[in-house]
Amino acid sequence: MNDKRVVHGLSDPKRRRVIKTLSATAMSAGLGSLAGFSPPVLAAASRKVKIGFVTPLTGPLAPFGEADKFVLEGIKKVFKNGIMVGDRIHPVDVVVKNSESNSNKAGEAASSLILRDKVDLMLVASTVETINPVADQCELNGVPCISTVNPWQPWFFGRGAKPESGFEWTYHFFWGLEDAIGVFLDMWKSLPTNNAVGGLFPNDADGNAWGDAKFGLPSALAKEGFDLTDPGRYQVLNADFSAQIAAFKRAGCEIVTGNMIPPDVKTFWTQARQQGFKPKVASIAKGVLFPSAVEAMGDLAEGMSTELWWSPNHPFKSSLTGETAAEFAAAYENATKKQWTQPLGYSHALFEVAASVLKHTKDIDDREGVRDAIATTATETIVGRVEWGKGPVKNVAKTPLVGGQWVKGGKFKYDLVIVSNKAATHIPLGGKLALIA
Repeated sequence: MNDKRVVHGLSDPKRRRVIKTLSATAMSAGLGSLAGFSPPVLAAASRKVKIGFVTPLTGPLAPFGEADKFVLEGIKKVFKNGIMVGDRIHPVDVVVKNSESNSNKAGEAASSLILRDKVDLMLVASTVETINPVADQCELNGVPCISTVNPWQPWFFGRGAKPESGFEWTYHFFWGLEDAIGVFLDMWKSLPTNNAVGGLFPNDADGNAWGDAKFGLPSALAKEGFDLTDPGRYQVLNADFSAQIAAFKRAGCEIVTGNMIPPDVKTFWTQARQQGFKPKVASIAKGVLFPSAVEAMGDLAEGMSTELWWSPNHPFKSSLTGETAAEFAAAYENATKKQWTQPLGYSHALFEVAASVLKHTKDIDDREGVRDAIATTATETIVGRVEWGKGPVKNVAKTPLVGGQWVKGGKFKYDLVIVSNKAATHIPLGGKLALIA
């Protein structure tokens, strides 16, 4: 388990000197901004604010955490002079732990951050395998927690919540299954197919939610005239999809969909081609979100489509740095020599939301106050507006979703082009969905 402190606080003597210097500097500059905020008269030296961050840096979910190092380096610069909470500037310590793409490891990481590091605020990103066990530990121990990068239903209902009560300490921002289903249907309706759909749903929280007869794809597709073939749940990291492929061929499926991790997408798609199954459309959630995942598939990935949460073409900017989505993506590509990736925007937005919460907290030692600041947060971020209190349930804030298709690229092997924006027309289209060759 990795434990890397990327934003360091200061020892007490140094901290006193720094705060004294900051006070004089702020006064001489007319109390200018610090970490994006306009502070009141500065108080004496303050203790560190500790922020925990759990993310999958290794294992099959590592593509979700691929951009986190870059994001954290930027956050270190933003918080280098501390952050204003109430009437005090506090040094910031971000403690990062690797979930290793394992639910048990994620829970252990959260427990360590809570009990050993005594974090004031927990941040966690990327799939229910990571965020649910972390959120559960926070709910159990009364620690404010903000999570993102997973449809809200597996996070909410997968943890046993009820809409009328929800959770006390844990909050989430992202889109929902209803949004992804809407995007997929909009894409499919734009092309001539027989409306026969093959569904691939793993036996995990995400797969069970997507395949749920009432809340998932089956009922939604039936209402829109699509016929879903669901061969049943498969185990994650499945080595043989022959049974699913045979079922889809018998049903004449021209569309394939589901929620899969990247290695399973590659295994399924490779075996489908080998066994002569060639659908016209393949819209896969989760597994073909990232350049690294589609590049690993070689020429097989061309034409695959997916949900698209964030891109350089999204018309938003960072509340911390002022960078537009396009500028932020370009900075990432210049620094890493890698193509932009969707979690890049959301990892940054997680810290934007955290900064807004702390800004509106009066006393860092008041956990209930931090929690209440989350519940009342409404802030513009690089992924759009994040605002709790508007539903669909009290602990969830929704962000916009569009649809994208992987096409041959220029600078990189593939480009992810926006081909559906029916539910978010303020995000511009880049093309139209095409049939897979």
